[in-house]
Amino acid sequence: MDIRDKISLFPHSPGVYRYYDSEGNVIYVGKAKDLHKRVAQYFVPPERLNRKTRLLVSRIADAQYSVVSSEADALLLENNLIKHYKPKYNILLKDSKSYPWICITEEEYPKVFLTRTLLKGRYRYFGPYSSAMHARTLLEMFSEVYPLRTCNYKITSEAILRHKFRPCLKFHIGRCKGCCVGAISREEYNANIEEIVSLLKGGGRQMIDHYKQLMREAAEHLEFEKAEVYKSKMLSLEKHYSKSVVTSAVLGDLDVFSLVFDGNEAFGNFMRVRGGAIVQSLNLGFKMNIEEENNTVLSMFIGEIQDKFGTLSKEVLVPFLPDVEIDGIEFKIPSIGDKLALLNLSMKNAKEMQFNCLKQKEQTDPDNFRQRVLQRLQNAIGMDVLPEHIECFDNSNIQGTNPVAACVVFRGGGPAKRDYRKFKVKTVVGANDYSTMKEIVNRRYSRMLRENPEDLPQLVVIDGGKGQLSFAYEALAELGLTDKLTVIGLAERLEEVIRVGDPYPLFLDRNSQELKLLQQVRDEAHRFGITFHRSLRSKSQIKSVLSDIKGVGKVTEQRLLIHYGSVARIAAAPLEDLKAFLGKSELAIRIHEKLNSNE
Repeated sequence: MDIRDKISLFPHSPGVYRYYDSEGNVIYVGKAKDLHKRVAQYFVPPERLNRKTRLLVSRIADAQYSVVSSEADALLLENNLIKHYKPKYNILLKDSKSYPWICITEEEYPKVFLTRTLLKGRYRYFGPYSSAMHARTLLEMFSEVYPLRTCNYKITSEAILRHKFRPCLKFHIGRCKGCCVGAISREEYNANIEEIVSLLKGGGRQMIDHYKQLMREAAEHLEFEKAEVYKSKMLSLEKHYSKSVVTSAVLGDLDVFSLVFDGNEAFGNFMRVRGGAIVQSLNLGFKMNIEEENNTVLSMFIGEIQDKFGTLSKEVLVPFLPDVEIDGIEFKIPSIGDKLALLNLSMKNAKEMQFNCLKQKEQTDPDNFRQRVLQRLQNAIGMDVLPEHIECFDNSNIQGTNPVAACVVFRGGGPAKRDYRKFKVKTVVGANDYSTMKEIVNRRYSRMLRENPEDLPQLVVIDGGKGQLSFAYEALAELGLTDKLTVIGLAERLEEVIRVGDPYPLFLDRNSQELKLLQQVRDEAHRFGITFHRSLRSKSQIKSVLSDIKGVGKVTEQRLLIHYGSVARIAAAPLEDLKAFLGKSELAIRIHEKLNSNE
């Protein structure tokens, strides 16, 4: 596949992209708010690029990407990958700058401080943070709420008893509780540390509410500057507790596998996490010539990764257990927390690969692609036959005026516009969508039974919920067709599929091709019906103004509209011009008076 065709399939999502040379080496890593738009900027006419960028593009043999949840995540992941791969065309900082972490020491009276280096020894790390200002705001908040020590003294119980230290200025101004002189007990001090740990792990709702209350109290006392400070801290906390899943110090070293199945194909994503940071991400596709169990495919995936990258981590996250056991490796299915978020991120990458493969097949072999979508729709709805022929109905009216309905036809997964039908409602008075739906369905299929019973659809889609579906089903039951075809409703608000006799709606994956096909059918019926309704409404408006004037027939009406362009221009035309154009003074006077009257 040509590199330009491949990058055209990149998603409109935040993430990180990687360029490879002909030998498989990573030569560039970049981040993007929109992967598709960003990568496309490299593949433009050479004269629009500078010399170094042209050289980079000339050496790109392959491109891969990893999607993430946000731009901040893309920034962190880009940083990790650049340090891991050291690509030739990236800017590599000599100081190897990294993102800040909040560190808590393991000692009798722990310190809490900011660091960009993961130190050796007994420490607890939280982060990293894409913004150093954000991390410093947290530390400032901790020092306000829990005045902890910032000194470098090695404070122990023995040193306190020997009065080894003297309190510093921060103790006298209330910014430190004075643990160095025993002014706070070790138990109380460490209770404060554990509360900070709890906040850093995500239990910050109480603190956010606390600052919200302080902000309100300050505003009530007209202390607006204080209120602004509390608001800033509250917003900073809210930002912190929607933390990144791309990196987390508590994750340590582990590997992640995810799989998405689609018929006889499977799409997998592998992520390698080292020191809490993603350093590798790889997508692989599998085609199964015979039916295989899911856990067998997962074992094959794991074996392929071991062959490529060597021994796995001691802890491996998986969506389900493989059918093999490997000594020294523990397979886990996470259910909560950072590890579940990491597995979900891996699954998102696998689904993106699946989507891109489907789009590629749609471009190269559209007939086969549509057939696969119809098969998936058949399985999702639970039909006995393939829905090769689909028809969809939609009603249109405005407060009961010009009520019409439309029927669109899809054959083989694509629109068959020659078979579209539009209906003027005959038996229903006013805006009654339910009765209108029953009338139109009855008229459509009673005629089809008379003229061409072999061409009945396999699937009928009703634009609406349970009400419209129920009346459509009644019409089919009266014609004896309920056993010969499947009828469903597609409710627009939540895009749920309504089935007759099923009290619970069916929710298809919002990114699935089968739901997109149903939406396309429904939207086409809506468009076709609205177009017909507007046409009738326009004609009725013209008729009510011109055609009701005595002496104005269809020919005269058409001549006037072609000459003047609109009814408004006819009304504004001088009487003498109308007389000259029509050649009939009496008719011109009647038209002029009617259009300019206040009735």
